[in-house]
Amino acid sequence: MDKKLGLYVCTGCDIGDAVDVDKLVKEATEEVSVPITKTHPCLCGPEGVKLIRSDIASEGINAICVAACSQRVMADVFRFDGCVVERANLREQVVWCHPAQDEDTQMMAEDYVKMGLAKLQNAELPEPYKPEAEMSRAILVVGGGLAGLTAAQATARAGYETVLVEKQKKLGGFQRKVRKIATLPYSEIEDNTLDELVRSVSEDDRIKVYTDATVEKTEGGPALFDVTIKQNGTTTKHRAGAIVMAAGWMPYDPAQLPEKLGYGRSPDVITNVSFEERFGKGSVKRPSSSKSVKNVAFLQCAGQRDPDHLPYCSSVCCTMALKQAITVKEQSAETNVFVVYKELRTPAQAENLYRLAQEMGVGFIRCQDPEVRVGKGKKKALTVVGKDDLLGQEVELGNLDLVVLATGMVPVTTLGEDVNATERVECEKQREKAGDLVLLPDVIRKSDILNLDYRQGPELPSLHDDFPDSHFVCFPYESRRTGVYATGCVRRPQNRDATIKDATGAALKAIQCVELTHEGAAVHPRALDLSFPDFHMMRCTQCKRCTVECPFGAINEDEKGNPLLNATRCRRCGVCMGACPERIVSFKNYSVPMVADMIRSISMPEEIDEKPRIIVFACENDAIPALDMVGLKRLSYNAWVRVIPLRCLGSMNQVWIADSLSKGVDGVLLLGCRHGDDYQCHFIRGSELSRVRLSKLGETLQRLALESERVRYETVAITDYPKLPGILDDFAKEIEEIGANPFKEFQ
Repeated sequence: MDKKLGLYVCTGCDIGDAVDVDKLVKEATEEVSVPITKTHPCLCGPEGVKLIRSDIASEGINAICVAACSQRVMADVFRFDGCVVERANLREQVVWCHPAQDEDTQMMAEDYVKMGLAKLQNAELPEPYKPEAEMSRAILVVGGGLAGLTAAQATARAGYETVLVEKQKKLGGFQRKVRKIATLPYSEIEDNTLDELVRSVSEDDRIKVYTDATVEKTEGGPALFDVTIKQNGTTTKHRAGAIVMAAGWMPYDPAQLPEKLGYGRSPDVITNVSFEERFGKGSVKRPSSSKSVKNVAFLQCAGQRDPDHLPYCSSVCCTMALKQAITVKEQSAETNVFVVYKELRTPAQAENLYRLAQEMGVGFIRCQDPEVRVGKGKKKALTVVGKDDLLGQEVELGNLDLVVLATGMVPVTTLGEDVNATERVECEKQREKAGDLVLLPDVIRKSDILNLDYRQGPELPSLHDDFPDSHFVCFPYESRRTGVYATGCVRRPQNRDATIKDATGAALKAIQCVELTHEGAAVHPRALDLSFPDFHMMRCTQCKRCTVECPFGAINEDEKGNPLLNATRCRRCGVCMGACPERIVSFKNYSVPMVADMIRSISMPEEIDEKPRIIVFACENDAIPALDMVGLKRLSYNAWVRVIPLRCLGSMNQVWIADSLSKGVDGVLLLGCRHGDDYQCHFIRGSELSRVRLSKLGETLQRLALESERVRYETVAITDYPKLPGILDDFAKEIEEIGANPFKEFQ
């Protein structure tokens, strides 16, 4: 596009008092042709916006640099149709954290405006991605249990065609075995209403139901998923816009439990799931004799919260035990019922169920390590022994007719072979030499749930304990495969009420995905972003780094190893751009040359001026918000710093470090999101990838004859903002001790 630039500087929010705005405009536009330059005391107000719109209409301005507040605020106010807009942050990153009317503050403000104009010169207006193939708004729901039924009902009620696939012959999942349920407000045990839900879904014209069926293959991406469904030996194809994966759970194998819990040694020791299967539709009896029970004990956390079995809490077991104990008491008030627990967990209003059980005479014993003793002879009398933590003494529950073990919930994704197991073993060997600078491949099990036709694997990557991965901190439901949303107990252990809310949330996410994809926009976390990567294939060397390092499986490969972008899967993070050694990947408004131009636009004082320059490449997801918080709190840091926002630190191409140092920049700081098991990094592995890439930068620095200490890597969360001034000042102090970059003299 032919661009006509306009620079608009706000003088409000202390900017006009802290810097010489006239000088700033003069210096910033000295080497860039900017036909329109204007200032206003409140650029985000109606008059300021009208000023810009007037110039767009009358002067033909279509490339706008707004020098005012952070890019994270007023985004809607400074969005002008048909115009490229770049923001220069003078408020949070300059005048609110540096002294007013100071030479260094003035120079910093000038540099930020120069950087904004430099990027604006090459940036183009993004065009939404519109595939040639017909896009779909239909929602595929895999799994017909409570979560799947709820999600299907929610999407259908919202007006979307829905396809529901269930592997069993009947809908309902585990809930079909449950006669009584405990639900809000947990004041009583109620009849299960699942049949009503099944009937509602089955009779809805907008829902196509496949039972005794599986997903044989899933190709494509959001709005373009081509799904092959296999049923009774025949296959049917559907095009779907998004997928809700509600594949469910299975009980932990009780045969793996410690022998002291008695399972397998007596038919009267059963699991909580077996209790529902046996007695859900009839009276509770002793399994070995079919006689009425007189003494019953429920043992909680059977193998749960145990690193040798299930290291997590399954969330529902305590409430389930209370419901079952009440069921026994309702059958016969004379029956002695005990609940032996480590910690009794009754979230929210489930406390009411605990009170009800107490009122009905259920006994509660806190014991960390109970043992089930099985007597000899035909009766094999059961006894539970252990130390009562509250009484501080050993207790014994004898003559028990039934012992119920609370085994936990395991996602069905634990089934199947780990497709990356061999590769991970090799990486572990490399880690012994290189430490954690070797990234381990994802755990992906071939579970026959989705059967994705992705270069990166057939199913969703696993997070903790084989639950499908999700960014639990910021983006629940959203897996690492764009457009696929895990819900229900396959995502995390949860009770009935939580499952209903969870499934409704996943359905809404799927709808959001469909609608944004139809607009050509990104879904998350860069929602509404219309840009997408463009590959200049003439220089591609088929190194496969982009396909390997993309965290979201957005890039497949053809038979020659060339990258094949699936644009609707793309999250617009730019990790592929940072991975490419040939720099063939770019976005219309974010590219390697654009950032390189920003680096070149920074003024570089001579060594004699004793004003070093430090460039901070900062992730826009946590580092930039943290820097903004520093300004909002009026904290100060070294004025040598110049911040360049990146979509993700993983998008940082190493050439930028070389460009910075060869220009004479004295230090480079990479500031990314925290990474680790909780996936604080918004793009999963971007921050971690940048750290690994940085570890291989030594050769470049050696070639430039520069100290490796000039480049540092740090991670922060937004809550770490109080630490940021210290991090920046410490790095500035270290750079001062190292001395000036020797390349300054060649500038």
